[in-house]
Amino acid sequence: MSDTISQALFERARAVIPGGVNSPVRAFRAVGGNPVFIARAKGARVYGEDGSEYVDYVGSWGPALLGHAHPDVLRAVQEAAEGGLSFGAPTSREVRFAEAVRALYPGMDKLRCVSSGTEATMSAIRVARGFTRRDVIVKFEGCYHGHADHLLVKAGSGLATFGVPDSAGVPEGTAKTTLTLAYNDIPALEALFNTRGGEIAAVIVEPVVGNMGCVPPEPGFLEAILSLCKKHGAVSIFDEVMTGCRLARGGAQERYGLRADLTTLGKIIGGGMPLAAYGGREDVMSVVAPLGPVYQAGTLSGNPVAVAAGLATIERLVPEVYEKLERLGAALEAGLKDAAAKASVPATVQRVGSMITLFFNDKPVRSWAEASQSDTKRFAAWHAGMLSRGIYWPPSQYEAAFLSAAHTDEDITRTVEAARASLG
Repeated sequence: MSDTISQALFERARAVIPGGVNSPVRAFRAVGGNPVFIARAKGARVYGEDGSEYVDYVGSWGPALLGHAHPDVLRAVQEAAEGGLSFGAPTSREVRFAEAVRALYPGMDKLRCVSSGTEATMSAIRVARGFTRRDVIVKFEGCYHGHADHLLVKAGSGLATFGVPDSAGVPEGTAKTTLTLAYNDIPALEALFNTRGGEIAAVIVEPVVGNMGCVPPEPGFLEAILSLCKKHGAVSIFDEVMTGCRLARGGAQERYGLRADLTTLGKIIGGGMPLAAYGGREDVMSVVAPLGPVYQAGTLSGNPVAVAAGLATIERLVPEVYEKLERLGAALEAGLKDAAAKASVPATVQRVGSMITLFFNDKPVRSWAEASQSDTKRFAAWHAGMLSRGIYWPPSQYEAAFLSAAHTDEDITRTVEAARASLG
């Protein structure tokens, strides 16, 4: 497959866009080579500017649960756009959207629309701090919650020490209000609350991690977060920007039978448009302006076109969609495991629903410390092999792949055959 056109576009892009991309992982630096510039997408396929066709497992990094360019979603967007792109004023669509989201997430008594997952998590943390009148937040290593200053923080030198900036431009003072623990480490979380529980405003977590590859919660881990937050007066925040409406109609909270104090959503609820939301308990959300002292605003928040796409998507999240995703996911998981075993390649396949990762790691991955032991060079070689065989897989060992309802049994068979050949 020729990449001459993408290469030329990438050179042009680097002259006017930092790194040639508008989000770092798109640059393919983790796997080498040049990124594929996408011209269009339909169903489970993306098409490069040079005409190449790929079976897509990136899915716009999660939103394309129904597949790309679903005709009903496109129709809803077109109809909304004909009435105007943005008003900066209330609309009936945003009321219906909020009602639809609340029906999926009963714990979201009230919610506020924003335009990105970063806005949603940033706002939820601000609300938690305003509600508790505390400053310290707790996050887990390997979880990504957007690029707000207080979330770009890595662990300190010892257990539960104050964090240090993980990005230039983040003030040390900001980082010091964030504590970082290992994902799935219940004893460390308990020890932290025992010593500093009165200082903690919130604990934020990806209930199933997708940003260090697909890493599920160990039994009792999420329950420990909820119980400790309740005991110490902190706010629990489930960041379901990725898992929301993907692991079930009601996300990870439906799948695991849990309910957080605050929830952040994005990706799928926007149907591919820039739309996200945060919400939760009514008493917590009552601190949001204009009801309370926590300020948050956005000119394009809840704009009619994005909300129309979200509503059209949510309305089509029927049980049959998740049954198909589970079946295809199980087949892909089994196929990848078999391919790795027959090639005698040390590998672990981890999947929750339609999220899946092939770790080049000989043991299960439960935390960032374990994920970081994966063979990224072998992954890069495998990724190149998959791309050359028409499979568009996330260009990083540490990003989950996504299935969509548009994938077919034939797509899974083709993908497994490509994986087998690329492992050889």
